[in-house]
Amino acid sequence: MYKLTEAINVKTMKGVVSKIRVLKMSRTPLVRFSLNEVNCLIAAHSLNFLADVDEGMQIVVAGEVNDRKKFVVKKYTVIGKTKIMIEFDLIRFHRKNL
Repeated sequence: MYKLTEAINVKTMKGVVSKIRVLKMSRTPLVRFSLNEVNCLIAAHSLNFLADVDEGMQIVVAGEVNDRKKFVVKKYTVIGKTKIMIEFDLIRFHRKNL
């Protein structure tokens, strides 16, 4: 009648990204990064993450801690402009000045 479900302990963090590394290159790459000295992993949406985020950017992440004490990111958002937006603005600025 009722299913026993495990409670998911979702946490959020806000901070500055550093040390972005691709650990495993596949269809959905496994990416490691640090957020305020906390080790984080992202697999879901990792290609978007690599396109949106650069070291030094401020982001907010939601996820949970795994058995190895790594924060596994399920969702993220960039505070301010994403990396693609910044690059697009630079291209537009250079074309404007030619």
